[in-house]
Amino acid sequence: MNKTRRLVLLALLVAMAATLHVVESWLPVPMPVPGVKLGLANIISLFALIIFGWKEAFYIAVARVLIGSLFGGTLFGPSFIMSMGGSLISILIMTYIHKKYGHVFSLVGVSVFGAVAHNIAQVALAALLVYSLGLLWYIPYLLLFAVPTGLFTGLAVNYFFAKAPAKYGFKLKMLSHPNK
Repeated sequence: MNKTRRLVLLALLVAMAATLHVVESWLPVPMPVPGVKLGLANIISLFALIIFGWKEAFYIAVARVLIGSLFGGTLFGPSFIMSMGGSLISILIMTYIHKKYGHVFSLVGVSVFGAVAHNIAQVALAALLVYSLGLLWYIPYLLLFAVPTGLFTGLAVNYFFAKAPAKYGFKLKMLSHPNK
């Protein structure tokens, strides 16, 4: 992939991720646990991680949170800090799991680890922001929702790779367990 094509694709991924970030903040999620989100923008981050690598996924996550928070009116507020921290930890954990344990976990498993890491990081940051470790009781409840949203994200990326024409250069390094 030449430099121009790569830059254009990265810019499009940032735009899509930022748009999903903002749109998702508008969606009312009828869940009994406040703060639960679908994590739609994480589909873009996981896609970028697989196609480009951790640096580009990291850049996309940072740009997505900055732009999404700017348009959402939360730039540099508590939700911005929690979103940025959760996104960056999620990228780091997904990168580690994919590189070290990619032979064990499929893309869906990598995504679930990322969703769990994202939620733990957000609650930990919230506890730091309000100086209360009492918020940590909230982690198990969020993890109940991290697994299905992580599954959805991983399945969405798998579906994209299954449907994307190879002529565009989208090749998934690992779509399922390699021993199958």
